[in-house]
Amino acid sequence: MTNSKTIENKISLVKKYIKILDNYKKYSKDEIQDDQTIKGAVERYLYLSSQATIDLAEAIISYKGFRKPTSMSESFSILNEEKIIPLELTNKMIGMVGFRNVVTHDYDKINYDIVYDVLQNKLEDIEKFLKIIAKII
Repeated sequence: MTNSKTIENKISLVKKYIKILDNYKKYSKDEIQDDQTIKGAVERYLYLSSQATIDLAEAIISYKGFRKPTSMSESFSILNEEKIIPLELTNKMIGMVGFRNVVTHDYDKINYDIVYDVLQNKLEDIEKFLKIIAKII
Protein backbone atom coordinates (compact mmCIF):
# COMPACT_ATOMS: atom_id res chain seq x y z
CA MET A 1 0.00 0.00 0.00
CA THR A 2 1.26 3.43 -0.93
CA ASN A 3 1.71 6.04 1.80
CA SER A 4 1.75 9.84 1.66
CA LYS A 5 5.57 9.93 1.82
CA THR A 6 5.76 7.84 -1.37
CA ILE A 7 3.42 10.28 -3.09
CA GLU A 8 5.42 13.28 -1.88
CA ASN A 9 8.59 11.67 -3.26
CA LYS A 10 6.93 11.09 -6.63
CA ILE A 11 5.74 14.70 -6.74
CA SER A 12 9.28 15.84 -5.99
CA LEU A 13 10.64 13.67 -8.80
CA VAL A 14 8.19 15.07 -11.35
CA LYS A 15 9.08 18.61 -10.28
CA LYS A 16 12.77 17.81 -10.69
CA TYR A 17 12.25 16.64 -14.29
CA ILE A 18 10.13 19.66 -15.17
CA LYS A 19 12.80 21.97 -13.76
CA ILE A 20 15.43 20.26 -15.92
CA LEU A 21 13.18 20.59 -18.97
CA ASP A 22 12.72 24.30 -18.27
CA ASN A 23 16.41 24.70 -19.11
CA TYR A 24 15.74 23.44 -22.64
CA LYS A 25 12.85 25.81 -23.40
CA LYS A 26 15.34 28.45 -24.56
CA TYR A 27 16.24 26.37 -27.62
CA SER A 28 14.39 26.56 -30.91
CA LYS A 29 12.83 23.47 -32.39
CA ASP A 30 15.62 23.30 -34.99
CA GLU A 31 18.34 23.65 -32.35
CA ILE A 32 16.87 20.74 -30.41
CA GLN A 33 16.36 18.58 -33.47
CA ASP A 34 19.83 19.28 -34.92
CA ASP A 35 21.89 18.76 -31.77
CA GLN A 36 21.95 15.07 -30.84
CA THR A 37 22.90 15.76 -27.22
CA ILE A 38 20.13 18.28 -26.65
CA LYS A 39 17.68 16.15 -28.62
CA GLY A 40 18.46 13.09 -26.52
CA ALA A 41 18.20 15.02 -23.27
CA VAL A 42 14.85 16.59 -24.17
CA GLU A 43 13.39 13.26 -25.28
CA ARG A 44 14.65 11.47 -22.18
CA TYR A 45 13.40 14.06 -19.70
CA LEU A 46 10.04 14.34 -21.45
CA TYR A 47 9.77 10.56 -21.14
CA LEU A 48 10.82 10.65 -17.47
CA SER A 49 8.42 13.45 -16.58
CA SER A 50 5.57 11.62 -18.31
CA GLN A 51 6.38 8.27 -16.72
CA ALA A 52 6.83 9.79 -13.27
CA THR A 53 3.43 11.50 -13.62
CA ILE A 54 1.84 8.19 -14.57
CA ASP A 55 3.54 6.54 -11.59
CA LEU A 56 2.18 9.30 -9.38
CA ALA A 57 -1.36 8.73 -10.65
CA GLU A 58 -1.03 5.01 -9.94
CA ALA A 59 0.33 5.75 -6.45
CA ILE A 60 -2.67 7.98 -5.68
CA ILE A 61 -5.02 5.23 -6.82
CA SER A 62 -3.29 2.77 -4.50
CA TYR A 63 -3.19 5.26 -1.62
CA LYS A 64 -6.89 6.02 -1.92
CA GLY A 65 -7.89 2.38 -2.48
CA PHE A 66 -9.53 3.07 -5.85
CA ARG A 67 -10.06 0.30 -8.39
CA LYS A 68 -6.93 -0.91 -10.13
CA PRO A 69 -6.33 0.47 -13.64
CA THR A 70 -5.82 -1.89 -16.57
CA SER A 71 -3.75 0.65 -18.53
CA MET A 72 -1.71 3.76 -17.90
CA SER A 73 -4.39 5.93 -19.49
CA GLU A 74 -7.07 4.43 -17.31
CA SER A 75 -5.24 5.71 -14.22
CA PHE A 76 -6.26 9.24 -15.14
CA SER A 77 -9.80 8.16 -16.01
CA ILE A 78 -10.12 6.62 -12.55
CA LEU A 79 -8.90 9.84 -10.94
CA ASN A 80 -11.58 11.67 -12.91
CA GLU A 81 -14.28 9.16 -11.91
CA GLU A 82 -13.29 9.69 -8.29
CA LYS A 83 -13.57 13.49 -8.70
CA ILE A 84 -9.84 14.06 -8.16
CA ILE A 85 -9.12 15.69 -11.54
CA PRO A 86 -11.49 17.40 -14.00
CA LEU A 87 -12.32 15.87 -17.39
CA GLU A 88 -10.33 18.43 -19.38
CA LEU A 89 -7.17 17.65 -17.42
CA THR A 90 -7.94 13.92 -17.65
CA ASN A 91 -7.96 14.15 -21.43
CA LYS A 92 -4.68 16.06 -21.44
CA MET A 93 -3.06 13.47 -19.16
CA ILE A 94 -4.30 10.67 -21.42
CA GLY A 95 -2.71 12.53 -24.32
CA MET A 96 0.52 12.65 -22.32
CA VAL A 97 0.41 8.85 -22.00
CA GLY A 98 0.12 8.62 -25.78
CA PHE A 99 3.09 10.96 -26.18
CA ARG A 100 5.08 8.87 -23.70
CA ASN A 101 4.31 5.75 -25.73
CA VAL A 102 5.54 7.37 -28.94
CA VAL A 103 8.78 8.51 -27.27
CA THR A 104 9.25 5.03 -25.83
CA HIS A 105 8.34 2.83 -28.78
CA ASP A 106 8.44 4.93 -31.95
CA TYR A 107 11.46 7.07 -31.16
CA ASP A 108 12.70 6.90 -34.74
CA LYS A 109 9.45 8.48 -35.98
CA ILE A 110 9.07 11.32 -33.48
CA ASN A 111 7.44 14.45 -34.87
CA TYR A 112 9.48 17.38 -33.56
CA ASP A 113 6.61 19.80 -33.94
CA ILE A 114 4.88 17.73 -31.26
CA VAL A 115 7.99 17.38 -29.10
CA TYR A 116 8.55 21.12 -29.18
CA ASP A 117 4.90 21.84 -28.39
CA VAL A 118 5.02 19.47 -25.41
CA LEU A 119 8.22 21.08 -24.15
CA GLN A 120 6.94 24.62 -24.55
CA ASN A 121 3.24 24.23 -23.69
CA LYS A 122 2.19 20.90 -22.21
CA LEU A 123 4.34 20.73 -19.09
CA GLU A 124 1.83 23.16 -17.60
CA ASP A 125 -0.70 20.33 -17.63
CA ILE A 126 1.58 18.22 -15.46
CA GLU A 127 2.06 21.17 -13.11
CA LYS A 128 -1.75 21.56 -12.81
CA PHE A 129 -1.99 17.87 -12.01
CA LEU A 130 0.69 18.24 -9.31
CA LYS A 131 -1.16 21.15 -7.69
CA ILE A 132 -4.37 19.16 -7.50
CA ILE A 133 -2.61 16.11 -6.06
CA ALA A 134 -0.73 18.19 -3.47
CA LYS A 135 -4.08 19.35 -2.09
CA ILE A 136 -5.41 15.84 -1.48
CA ILE A 137 -2.49 14.31 0.40
